[in-house]
Amino acid sequence: MRVLLRMYIGLAVCVAPWWPMFWDQNPLFLQFPTLSIYAANGAVRGIVSGLGLLNLWIAFQDAVRHGADE
Repeated sequence: MRVLLRMYIGLAVCVAPWWPMFWDQNPLFLQFPTLSIYAANGAVRGIVSGLGLLNLWIAFQDAVRHGADE
């Protein structure tokens, strides 16, 4: 269950910065325009996507480790 949760979170975090409906129209970014300027930066989007990929990698490692234990 933990692996599945990590995979879902990793996919969501990886895809969210590039999904305009979620990222560009986020109520948090609309409320704080300064934060919106930083969030629109491609490097910030890449870092957030990288964290999602890292989460996917951890889920994969956890699944392999769990599979080897059985």
